Amino acid sequence: MSVNKIILVFFFLCFGSIAFAQSAHIKGVILDKNNLPVENVNISCRGAGTQSNENGFYDLTIPDNQKVTVVFSHISLKKVTVTVSLKPKEDYEFNLVMSDRDEQMGEVVIMVNNKKRVQGITTIEPEMIRKIPGANPGVENILKSLPGVNSNNELSTQYAVRGGNYDENLVYVNEIEVYRPYLIRSGQQEGLSFTNTDLVQNIDFSAGGFQSKFGDKLSSVLDITYRNPTQFGAVAEASFLGGSLAVDAVSKDKKWSAITGVRYRNNSLLVKSQETQTNYTPTFADIQTNINYNASAKWQWSFLGNISQNDYQYQPLTRQTNFGTIDNPMALLIYYEGQEKDKYSTYFGAVKSTFVASENSTYKLIMSAYHTQEQEHFDILAQYRLGEVDSNIGSETFGDVAFTRGIGSQLNHARNDLDALIVNAEIKGFHNWKKSQIEWGAKFTRESIRDRVIEWEVIDSAGFSINPPIDFLPKNDQPYTPYAGPLVPYQNVRAINFVDINRFSGYIQWSRKGYLGNNEIWLNAGVRSQNWDVSGDNLGSKSQFTFSPRAQISLKPNWSKDMFFRLSGGLYHQPPSYRELRDADGVVNPNVKAQQAIHIVLSNDYSFKMWNRPFKMVSELYYKSLTDVNPYTLDNVRIRYAATNNAKAYAQGFDFRLNGEFVPGTESWFSFGYLKTEENIDNKGFIARPTDQRLKFGMLFQDYMPNIPSIKLYLNLVYNTGLPGGSPSYADPYLYQNRLNDYRRADVGFSKVLIDAKNPSNKNWLQPFQELAIGLEIFNLFDNQNAITNTWVRDVYTKNQYAIPNYMTTRVFNVKVNMRF
Repeated sequence: MSVNKIILVFFFLCFGSIAFAQSAHIKGVILDKNNLPVENVNISCRGAGTQSNENGFYDLTIPDNQKVTVVFSHISLKKVTVTVSLKPKEDYEFNLVMSDRDEQMGEVVIMVNNKKRVQGITTIEPEMIRKIPGANPGVENILKSLPGVNSNNELSTQYAVRGGNYDENLVYVNEIEVYRPYLIRSGQQEGLSFTNTDLVQNIDFSAGGFQSKFGDKLSSVLDITYRNPTQFGAVAEASFLGGSLAVDAVSKDKKWSAITGVRYRNNSLLVKSQETQTNYTPTFADIQTNINYNASAKWQWSFLGNISQNDYQYQPLTRQTNFGTIDNPMALLIYYEGQEKDKYSTYFGAVKSTFVASENSTYKLIMSAYHTQEQEHFDILAQYRLGEVDSNIGSETFGDVAFTRGIGSQLNHARNDLDALIVNAEIKGFHNWKKSQIEWGAKFTRESIRDRVIEWEVIDSAGFSINPPIDFLPKNDQPYTPYAGPLVPYQNVRAINFVDINRFSGYIQWSRKGYLGNNEIWLNAGVRSQNWDVSGDNLGSKSQFTFSPRAQISLKPNWSKDMFFRLSGGLYHQPPSYRELRDADGVVNPNVKAQQAIHIVLSNDYSFKMWNRPFKMVSELYYKSLTDVNPYTLDNVRIRYAATNNAKAYAQGFDFRLNGEFVPGTESWFSFGYLKTEENIDNKGFIARPTDQRLKFGMLFQDYMPNIPSIKLYLNLVYNTGLPGGSPSYADPYLYQNRLNDYRRADVGFSKVLIDAKNPSNKNWLQPFQELAIGLEIFNLFDNQNAITNTWVRDVYTKNQYAIPNYMTTRVFNVKVNMRF
């Protein structure tokens, strides 16, 4: 290990994780009837108080997890009383208009999560994300425990929702759409997710039937809000997998605030637990900042920026995979030469401006740019031996390959380079009109792609070069007939594409709360549309247009039980991205249509108390009918599209989740999902789609020892039935409908809290710390063998294709140290 690495490890182990303690806050801007800021308003709650400054801004710390009364009073304005209930460490923005009239504002009860409950949005606590163990920790790690969300790859941050693929999920940070790299084909190449969990304040997730204000994707929406700091602080995290550091800063006049995070990650600990022995030297690092400026009581500005550098170097050495049955055990032995050098550099910047024109109207302007430069270069020779394993326990060669069924070699070469620039300009409006709310938006997007694909594969079996398994003349009938034709690669993709895509999109939606008898009812209706065209060298295309109406109805009966019923759905379109326009041969088809889906989601949301503690049970029944489907194959996390609309499909299922305080003071949940999704390609009949994950069980559990509450346990458990195993290259997928084995994984974390945040120490060097803890994480606790894909190997004697599973990580141990001050 180099000196620099030793110093880095020593630094993180010594300093561990630094986090500032937050409290529940209510904050905002106070205006008068002329929309001018009001200074010296007294804001008080249970003996604590503050005053608004010259800009009308205030920030008050209040108790969490209970209803409290906040009083706003001013010498020349009427008093306002507000009842608030906030979660721990939550920042709630409450902007107030005070009046000088005789009549006073009545008591206002702020139900923070009521709006999200009406919309069918799942909210995840940021603190839970930081605590729950996972091989790839972060927002996506928690999402994978929710019903309807599936992933069989712990090295990847990608996830599939209700039968969709990884490209069908919307991700927003501060209302700004973010993107993922194009060329990544393996989860271990991903490194870091865009979302920095150290900066997160709020996480909302919708698995279907979402409103028109969200963009043009088919499956889900992940809406993340970064924290707007109110005081100086720092947060850091460290483990054997890497570390992170974030700093909060606030100006004296409260006009400026910023939070900046730096992350570093190294997956060597995980990758070296796989069957393939490697020399692996990755470097994944990024820096991210969110800067806020309150120019006035009406005008706020913010900037979100990110620079990410992923340098992935991979040199495989050997691999042995045992498979088959007890009666017929087999093994695949591979010896490698060569290496892979991949590099992904992404640059992202966005400016957001919010203008409060009046009490009833707010406007937002968002401009962003995303630039990615990616390279995928490798030359890897794999010499393999497929044979039967000696299963005689008394034999001297027990466990070795005793009889060889097939030998051969495979040479893979790639020089793939991609440069993409995506710019966006968007304007949004929010209006309170009578008893309704109107929201609208218009957006322009330009995507400029420069793509070079040079990728080929040569396969040699028993000394014979294998030609592509397609109609190829002259026929290769070796060894019975001498072959005198040209030698060509088994696969050969060469293309250079310069493509520009212009998109104009917009939406408008209407929302209203009313009453149906004594029952509360919420209505939402809206429409989205998009017009786009594709241009480039030697590309002839036409302008295309989509129109997507959507609606939601939520009903809260006037019952003694706290229960919601919700019906949502509509028409959803996904206009093709560049990845969807490019087929397996690298050719761009500019006339690919938008995939279309009809969503119908029926939901029930029931909140209740059990053991005098809060619980919630959510169940959803859904159906999606898809047309103009663009078929694809899935290899690890790489998606290769057919770039045609020659299929139709459907997805149907049921999701259930029960969450609450199974242990007092902690949140846990149990989830179950049933899914069936099939597609019909060229009217050949319905077969399982690549993401057909039939059954899913998930559990996220937090606990502590009753007699020693400083010892805590965190468990993340997922069980998924097997995905379709795919098919060999150029093969007809209708002939290969086998499935992988079930995916079973449990990650557990143990933490010993030496200093509790609620009882900070006054002893010597421990005095600055509010919390000090040391933890142990065990990934894949039961050491299950989980496969992500199959490697297809030909038997030279029978000419059969064997599906060799590509197994994921085994049991891995990790150590963390956490501190707060």
